[in-house]
Amino acid sequence: MRAVVVRSFGGPEALEIEEVPVPGTGAGQVRIRVEAAGVNPVDVAVRTGLLVEAGLVERREVHGIGWDVAGVIEEVGAGVTGFAPGDRVIGLADRLDLPLGAYAEQIVLDAGAVAPAPARATPAQAATLPLNGLTADQALDLAGLTEGQTLLVTGAAGGLGGYAVELAVTRGLRVVAVAGAGDEELVRSLGAEFFVPRDAELGSAVRELVPGGTHGAIDAAVIGTAALTAVRNGGSLVAVLGGAAPVPLRGTRVSNVWIRADGARLAELARLADEGRLTLRVADALPLAEAAAAHERFTAGGLRGRLVLLP
Repeated sequence: MRAVVVRSFGGPEALEIEEVPVPGTGAGQVRIRVEAAGVNPVDVAVRTGLLVEAGLVERREVHGIGWDVAGVIEEVGAGVTGFAPGDRVIGLADRLDLPLGAYAEQIVLDAGAVAPAPARATPAQAATLPLNGLTADQALDLAGLTEGQTLLVTGAAGGLGGYAVELAVTRGLRVVAVAGAGDEELVRSLGAEFFVPRDAELGSAVRELVPGGTHGAIDAAVIGTAALTAVRNGGSLVAVLGGAAPVPLRGTRVSNVWIRADGARLAELARLADEGRLTLRVADALPLAEAAAAHERFTAGGLRGRLVLLP
């Protein structure tokens, strides 16, 4: 089968397509024929070697790449219940130490990292959900807010930020969205009650809308202390990038979300997508052979929705 791997770190040209053996399925695992794989910031970090530099993974001869997958189960391992060959599923490859990721024609995942795919979504749409949807959901858990409280979401027009806005609304939170001036209509359509352009002086602009500041923040745009200025004393902020959490000034509670696969919760997110309460946004879909071109477009920025690779 074909798979994209990284042997030497660098630019998009570091992505190599190779013929590799079909991976074996162990106990408690499923093998998925990949129909679509999302392109995410963590993939750029794998390609450039940032994860090795950060000490999050050891340098190896070959690094797999790709976290998001949508596809069809080909084989189930011993002890797996609830899934069978032919099932359409989504899943998350959250381990950094594997030689193969989702940029491949087939992938093996633990059954606990897999959920039924949204019935109303195409594979490309479904592949945008696992990493960003679960990150947003787990960040909301860490924020610890209750119904009626206010949440600041930076980068609200992006893949992660958009899911954070919509999931916050499903929890009864009032959302202050920060995005580019041209994205106001988009983020309001996702459920944001308030909008602040990203070039505004954030603390002052937010406090004009929400006296005292918001109860919490999810910093999807990784702006750090600037986001914290909009949070009230004793509030909470969740950083989405390791090392990006600001100093917890004014008695705030600051934490990092470290994404983990969670098939049961992913199934709930798929249900919300089928109900129309989560918007699955695809910027474009490219063949697996054009992985390097996808990374070039991704790093250029300006996308609304995720790029997806189709094996």
